[in-house]
Amino acid sequence: MNLPLKLPGLALAPASPRFIDRYSETPGGLPRSAAQELADGLNEVAASVSPKYFYDAPGSKLFEAITRLDEYYPTRTEAGIFEAAHAQMASALASAGIRRPCLIDLGAGNCAKASSLIPHLQPQQYVPVDISVDFLRDAAEQVQATFPALDIVGVGMDFSAGLQLPPEVQAGDRVYFYPGSSLGNFSPDQALAFLQRITEPAQGGARGLLLGIDLVKDKATLEAAYDDALGVTAAFNKNLLRHVNRLLGSDFDERQWRHLALFNEAESRIEMHLQAQKNLTVRWPGGERNFRGGERIHTESSYKYTLASMSALLRQAGFTQINYWTDPKEWFAVFWASV
Repeated sequence: MNLPLKLPGLALAPASPRFIDRYSETPGGLPRSAAQELADGLNEVAASVSPKYFYDAPGSKLFEAITRLDEYYPTRTEAGIFEAAHAQMASALASAGIRRPCLIDLGAGNCAKASSLIPHLQPQQYVPVDISVDFLRDAAEQVQATFPALDIVGVGMDFSAGLQLPPEVQAGDRVYFYPGSSLGNFSPDQALAFLQRITEPAQGGARGLLLGIDLVKDKATLEAAYDDALGVTAAFNKNLLRHVNRLLGSDFDERQWRHLALFNEAESRIEMHLQAQKNLTVRWPGGERNFRGGERIHTESSYKYTLASMSALLRQAGFTQINYWTDPKEWFAVFWASV
């Protein structure tokens, strides 16, 4: 028998979340497939590193700081949508025949966004998933302290590489929660493939998806959000180099690199880069790369959508019933899509 969720202040026996670690960083680096991914990206004609490598423990804390900046509108705008429309979201799930779902939180981070919705969605199980294992473990403990009766299964994994969740995750009524416009880190083709995996019974097995998406807006607002006056986003971008050094054994010196953020209007995406400030050589076990002064490493793309283009992408991925809610300025949207 499942106990009802309890709000803070009610005494229940202490509980601890279960935690499955499928992404441990081992001393000396990552498993060869990931180490090879880093080396391959650095050796490309236009060097790149996946944005998932932003999120070691220091990077996760820096991103938390970014979300509180004046320039960074997405987090507070999305939170306002959740606050205004949480009852409608719960009703949309109920209309799809989903009650007490298994709520799977992709890129959960500090779990704050899901925590604000848990009292309204009343999940039977909460599954926070993130690549930053230690950070996620601590966050899951905090959620468990807030909701002692809730079954929590934390999963440390790189879900961009696959969605094979452990057997501890309930198979029925899975609702995926992917806020923060993180889907925008994928190209549109990659985003489509990812969404299709969520709907496949053998992969994600989703009944539905709650998705936060940043919308197209003026260039100045977009670029300021990724290049704040205090330099927190620059520190976040440069921290990636320290993380790569630890994982790959490379010798990046962050002082030799400059943070760049720009809106590529043709591709409808914000791009973040690290730019070499002089000619330099970066070495790692089994490889090296010479960078010219001014040469860049592409560290992130964040694609921006319209309400129409995201609705079309969700339908193409196999979702049928689609609702969305926006803020008054239509800067951001939260989509509900069911299969």
